[in-house]
Amino acid sequence: MSRNAKINSLLLLLVAALAVLPLALGLGDHKEEPFTGADAEAETAITEIEPDYEPWFSPLYEPPSGEIESALFSLQAALGAGVLAYYFGLRRGRRQGEERAAAREGSGADATAPGTGTDA
Repeated sequence: MSRNAKINSLLLLLVAALAVLPLALGLGDHKEEPFTGADAEAETAITEIEPDYEPWFSPLYEPPSGEIESALFSLQAALGAGVLAYYFGLRRGRRQGEERAAAREGSGADATAPGTGTDA
């Protein structure tokens, strides 16, 4: 197994452990909603500290249900992942193109390439 394959396997195992361990260890069992988001946790903490607190502003768009909110969040995550994948793919493709061009220049393949008019 190559070094990169070992690293990828280890990272995959680590991600799986991060996803499964909180469930297996029962973290959050003492809560009514064990795995709420950070926004809900912050709102709960603020209302415990200051019950009369009023937010400075309201959201521009309030989804009608939790499912729609979850779907919009997933769409946002998918778009972000797509943009990152495109960027890293573009960088890799450019780097590979530069390496191929440098290899051609080093081997003199351009001078003997078909269609250049230098064939014997």
